[in-house]
Amino acid sequence: MSTPPAGFREIEHSADWELKAWGPDLITLFEQAARGMYVLCGTRWLADIPQKRTIKFNSAENENLLVSFLSELLYIYDQEAIGFNHFDIRITDGILIANLEGTKVSPFEKEIKAVTYHNLLVRQTDRGWEVNIVFDV
Repeated sequence: MSTPPAGFREIEHSADWELKAWGPDLITLFEQAARGMYVLCGTRWLADIPQKRTIKFNSAENENLLVSFLSELLYIYDQEAIGFNHFDIRITDGILIANLEGTKVSPFEKEIKAVTYHNLLVRQTDRGWEVNIVFDV
């Protein structure tokens, strides 16, 4: 069975949740990480007025950008019950700008407390980019 060029899957983890995400480029990797996080939480999208946000982060390290990006998605959910399923992400010279579109979502079935740096390494491979992310639950 071949692996698709972009995607995500849960990795067995003893206490927390771990997610592997991959994509042909860094932008797709970040999008797949976000989609995978929402799937782990059991996100259910509500038919509602579309919600848009733009977020921006600056760091020389891809790991910092990824943690900041996913943490902001969790914060917006926590504060406003909004999840995003359309992503327009740009990463240039250590600056991530993401234009997001989504809707209100039902309460998460499973709560993520934090995105961690535990064993976090955004790496380029011969197939593209990949990362394993551990979430504190």
